[in-house]
Amino acid sequence: MYSVEDIPGRVTSMYPALAGSVALPCRMLKVPFLARLPGEIGAGTTCDAMVSNVDFAPTFLDLAGVPIPSYMQGRSARGTIAGQVPGDLPKEAYHRYWMHKDESHNAFAHYGLRDHRYKLIYWYNDDLDQPGAHPSVDEQPEWELFDCEKDPLELFNVYDDPAYAEVRAEMTRKLDARMLEIGDIPEHRPFGAQ
Repeated sequence: MYSVEDIPGRVTSMYPALAGSVALPCRMLKVPFLARLPGEIGAGTTCDAMVSNVDFAPTFLDLAGVPIPSYMQGRSARGTIAGQVPGDLPKEAYHRYWMHKDESHNAFAHYGLRDHRYKLIYWYNDDLDQPGAHPSVDEQPEWELFDCEKDPLELFNVYDDPAYAEVRAEMTRKLDARMLEIGDIPEHRPFGAQ
């Protein structure tokens, strides 16, 4: 049921919502989601829109006819999974794991952004004085950028590749904007800052 990637120091699972995964592999963003809702979802309907796990609770509340609290992150994907993708649906998925080297996962603290083709990750490797997290010994912050179309197994970090300079800049701007939108505090210097 679970698949573990062989990335030194970073253990992840294909099914993060089920296994408590902490990293951002492309496969994690393509977890199958099956729904049956006669009268709303036609047989054989598929959708490749980005729906995040923070959208699950609002979706289930919507389907149950319960109001979605204003403090809840995410949005109902009811229309999206029925093939009516809203024009303002985010084109990227944001992820953060802040429990640096905790007892359960021993994973490094990081955050990132994934769109349909690229994935940008910042491994900030800091415990942020959080209970249960452990301080870094000699893990330095590190950026990774993957072209998931050309490199679906994420074997080649192209962050420093000059051919990807524009992609790196655009993904970093999108990451900064998403973090600002949700009120998350970046551990990196925002794009363009001196």
